[in-house]
Amino acid sequence: MSKSTSLRWLVAQALHSKVLTPDIEEGINSELIRLGHVPIGDIEVLELLMSEMDAGRIQLIASR
Repeated sequence: MSKSTSLRWLVAQALHSKVLTPDIEEGINSELIRLGHVPIGDIEVLELLMSEMDAGRIQLIASR
């Protein structure tokens, strides 16, 4: 799975479950650290996740 696809898959998991778990958040952060930047195609999916969280449609689960 490409890194870009990994980011999109992780965001899709959060959007589908309506929950941002520590595992999903850690996965997103790990991919971004590995890449060293946000790929152009993934900026939109990350913005969508943030806007859904701002609107209260995605619940943030506290760290373990």
